[in-house]
Amino acid sequence: MDITAKTAVEMHDLLVAKEVSAVELTKAFIERIRAVEEKVSAYVSVSEDLALKQAGQVDARIARGETPGSLEGIPMGLKDNICTKGMRTTCSSKMLENFVPPFEATVTERLRKAGTICLGKLNMDEFAMGSSTENSHFRFTRNPWDLACVPGGSSGGPAAAVAADEAAYSLGSDTGGSIRQPAAFCGVVGLKPTYGAVSRYGLIAYASSLDQIGPVSKDVRDNALVMNCIAGYDAKDSTSVNYGKPDYTQFLVDDIQGLRIGIPREYLGDGTDPRVAEVIRKAVGILQDLGAQVDECSLPHTEYAIPAYYLIATAECSSNLARYDGVGFGYRGGGAEDIVDMVSKTRAEGFGPEVKRRIMLGTYALSSGYYDAYYLKAQKVRTLIKGDFDRAFAEYDVLLSPVAPTPAFKFGEKSSDPLAMYLSDVCTVPVNLAGIPAITLPAGFAGVLPVGLHLMGKAFDEGTLYRVAYTFEQNTEFHKAKPDLGVEVRADGLAR
Repeated sequence: MDITAKTAVEMHDLLVAKEVSAVELTKAFIERIRAVEEKVSAYVSVSEDLALKQAGQVDARIARGETPGSLEGIPMGLKDNICTKGMRTTCSSKMLENFVPPFEATVTERLRKAGTICLGKLNMDEFAMGSSTENSHFRFTRNPWDLACVPGGSSGGPAAAVAADEAAYSLGSDTGGSIRQPAAFCGVVGLKPTYGAVSRYGLIAYASSLDQIGPVSKDVRDNALVMNCIAGYDAKDSTSVNYGKPDYTQFLVDDIQGLRIGIPREYLGDGTDPRVAEVIRKAVGILQDLGAQVDECSLPHTEYAIPAYYLIATAECSSNLARYDGVGFGYRGGGAEDIVDMVSKTRAEGFGPEVKRRIMLGTYALSSGYYDAYYLKAQKVRTLIKGDFDRAFAEYDVLLSPVAPTPAFKFGEKSSDPLAMYLSDVCTVPVNLAGIPAITLPAGFAGVLPVGLHLMGKAFDEGTLYRVAYTFEQNTEFHKAKPDLGVEVRADGLAR
């Protein structure tokens, strides 16, 4: 029994039946990490002692006759920009290489109260700026399906860890596609919730009006269970919305009869890899056979989404990252003659090239004489993009597209061309600008590489997304495919 390959729901059933203990389950994941981490490099840090301590506490509660909750005793991982009290949180940056937060993020506090097991912190593009996890200060994370390919970004570690069975599920953050694109590249399920549905308190900010925490999982049911735990109003986050969070598992029904699905023609243009387009066409056929009504539609301002995003996001990053000056916390440059020299050296040495590039672009966009011409105009374009979605959702329940124009690409293929890298997010960025939810799930393969199906929904209507995703998943087998990392598993479920 390869226990780490099971879903969180299956692991929960084993815990309830007392066929496995939380400690045994956690040890199986620790062994799995030891077996494959040299190949995948999904983790920045692994917290074995803490994980085993948490697992022991779960087993003690079960021994007292308590029935474990749906996520209790299930080992998971966290993207390393989500603050964990007493545990290093680095944003995969030299600037925060030794930063240990004195407080807990709301999402991690909720997970701990639910009895989940934290295996450690997962690798990412530095400060969530990138689409390949090549911008990490520490290491490259590799795609479990092809180790020569990127896992996507910026949540490359969370997606790769779930795909490689190094975590039952994970949490990532999504500013312009950073959950959905790596989830698609790694063949797992990733949800970017509605802006305001999940608290951002304790998420180290990149672009505050775009950032959102969300779950990465092996299947749709697990994803809904994690959302049940982390979503909901939080007074600590001024952008949190008290929207009457539902039980997301109630939407997991195998029925989309009569559902209206729109396919924006702008998302399947000439730049889409023919293999990706073919997977999407087949997925559309499956949904039609299951009773959905599918039509082509238009989001006419899509072409302006990337430039608007890279002005808004970089302007906000320029503001948010101004706090890293070497004075209060984080890295400090040495040998400075005065405070100006110290701040200059700290930022020059502490930030990587991509972070510096975005800070400079954002600072320029906000500078005197250019604010109206760039940042303000980008915000007006953002309103137009949101209007496109509003009009589309007046006719359709869900919109459908590829997650990315291509499957996972090779390391180094786009890292020397920032514009080509930015364009890999062309299908995901508009969702963040509009603040709406979107989910990706496995829909097929381009050769050996997974291709994701991208479903976009109305604000706070994650339920419909889960309904469509679950129905597609129940009628296909793509989510059951596993990458072969060449690791044997013993009879007791431990790797060797």
